[in-house]
Amino acid sequence: MGQAAEQIRMSTRDFLDWDATQTQRHEFVGGEVFAMAGAGEAHVTAALNVAMALRQHLAGTPCRTFITDMKLRVDAADAFFYPDVMVTCSAADAADPMVKREPVLLVEVLSPATAAYDRGDKFAAYRKLLSLRELLLVDTDSRRCDLYRKGDDGLWVLHPFEPGQAVTLASVTLDISAEALWAEVPGPPR
Repeated sequence: MGQAAEQIRMSTRDFLDWDATQTQRHEFVGGEVFAMAGAGEAHVTAALNVAMALRQHLAGTPCRTFITDMKLRVDAADAFFYPDVMVTCSAADAADPMVKREPVLLVEVLSPATAAYDRGDKFAAYRKLLSLRELLLVDTDSRRCDLYRKGDDGLWVLHPFEPGQAVTLASVTLDISAEALWAEVPGPPR
């Protein structure tokens, strides 16, 4: 999560009006506004690789792939987020060009500053989305991915993928090879 933007508190409507005038992205959780930090090359490249594989695979279907600048509304958490990658197949989402509410897949590329938040409070908010089937957490330093998949019983189950393994996304019926996922992603700094 980014830095709290001067501990600003506001209503959802005020946030949307204010955010439309900002040059930097902000997330909104329960009335608090948080500035989003920029991302490094490894983060951006990994997110782009996942988005490219998804977009190519989903071409010609009702499903759309979005990257970092598309807002996600989680009503049950009174929050707006900017997932690194998001897939929605919803007609209601297709009708709203600014905010999506019914994703089937979310992807977060982890960074040391945000990993605990992405795995904790943000994932807790994401689980409140009834449409969500999978959350993929991508770790560029270890080259591992943790995929959380919601079962028919409503429980979220971890499916870990080790370096060199393809990532299987059941929500969109796609396997992303390790070569495609990590293409041009620089290694961790030494």
